[in-house]
Amino acid sequence: MEQVNFSKYGKSFQEKLAQLILQERIFADQIWEVLDINFLELKYLQVFVCKIFDYKEKYRVHPSPNIVATILRSDLEKEDEVTQKQVRDFFVKISMNDIEIDGADYIKEVALDFCRKQKLKGAILKSVDLLQKSSFEEISNLINEAIKLGSDNNFGYDYKVDFEKRFETRARSPMTTGWKLVDEICGGGLGVGELGVVIAPTGAGKSMALVHLGAEALKAGKTVIHYTLELQDMTIASRYDSCITGVSLPDLHDFKEHIYDKVQEIEGNLIVKSYPTKSASVNTIKTHLERMKQRGINIDLIVVDYADLLRPNTSHKEKRIELESIYEELRGVAAECDCPLWTASQTNRSGLNAEVITMESISEAFNKCFVADFIFSISRTIQDKSANTGRMFVAKNRNGPDGLIYPIFMDTKNVNIRVLPQTNETVDEIIAKTAKDQLQELKEKYKKHKSSGGA
Repeated sequence: MEQVNFSKYGKSFQEKLAQLILQERIFADQIWEVLDINFLELKYLQVFVCKIFDYKEKYRVHPSPNIVATILRSDLEKEDEVTQKQVRDFFVKISMNDIEIDGADYIKEVALDFCRKQKLKGAILKSVDLLQKSSFEEISNLINEAIKLGSDNNFGYDYKVDFEKRFETRARSPMTTGWKLVDEICGGGLGVGELGVVIAPTGAGKSMALVHLGAEALKAGKTVIHYTLELQDMTIASRYDSCITGVSLPDLHDFKEHIYDKVQEIEGNLIVKSYPTKSASVNTIKTHLERMKQRGINIDLIVVDYADLLRPNTSHKEKRIELESIYEELRGVAAECDCPLWTASQTNRSGLNAEVITMESISEAFNKCFVADFIFSISRTIQDKSANTGRMFVAKNRNGPDGLIYPIFMDTKNVNIRVLPQTNETVDEIIAKTAKDQLQELKEKYKKHKSSGGA
């Protein structure tokens, strides 16, 4: 027969459960409805949880750790000295350990399932007596109430009850872009749960930019999962080699030993997963990420090269709707994995030789810009490509100013991208200046052609 307590789950499970009851108000409210204190087999945990629930019942608010500390200093007289010491030692232990509880979701699910089953069993046993009296309505109410107990009661953020949470320090834990000037305007980089998008026309270097962003995370000791839907996995890995070591792509084979030594020095880890174009969906990526987690891989940054080449989870008549949903789902992946996610978007024809690419040039779906947290474009004219120059335009920035233009140096031979100090020129001025330069170049070509005797 099943024991009516948590003994089979062990001491560690029960201690983590008590810690979660203290730290997570919503979960505490949920399990409060179904938890019999005797389900905890250890006396000091029973006392600890009772003090939390007693405070909640009396003051209708969840106690803070400081309040619990005060309670445990002054309100344990009824307990024996051994129990008092155990309760206080347990509180000190969990207060000093601010690391996220391992297996928290599992513990909450198992504990709630166990408690709800016990409540339902109790209701069924009471129903036996009621059945003799033909109190069918009362039986129905009893069973329905038991089923409702312990269900998800998270109705959202309570403006008054959760007042203190608004003043807690919430870390974005930004991941550097490797460009100091960009980090300065976006709070240190792309934060956890945020979506960043690189916009560029075909051949302008959006895949190179994504490799740069991934390489910077690698050099910072992070684990990067890079998905490629256009190029082979080894092609992407070679670009990382070039970006990290500075060896140009054509010369990689000649510097194999040097590259190996450099790669071994890096504390971070890179996993490149390739899928044929339009063969993978966001769900495919989520499944792969889940497998990575099951292998104990801690995911710090996700790169998707690039979102427009993903297959939609649900087909729509209009492509723009499919693309919008893909970007929304990718941001959801970033939130679920608690890490930043970078992807790219291709411009329409107007961006092919544009001096500055704005969000108006995004292919197919302008609305996909709405869900992104940070968007920058890379524009490189034919002249820029030959001179290794270009422009970065910060189109959207939730954490700082946008509408900024930076000149860039971009050498695609060794995936070297540098953001240079900003100029005072506006978008219109840059376009006008570039157009003037192009006209002057055409005039000079015409003069040379004419002086050489051309027709």
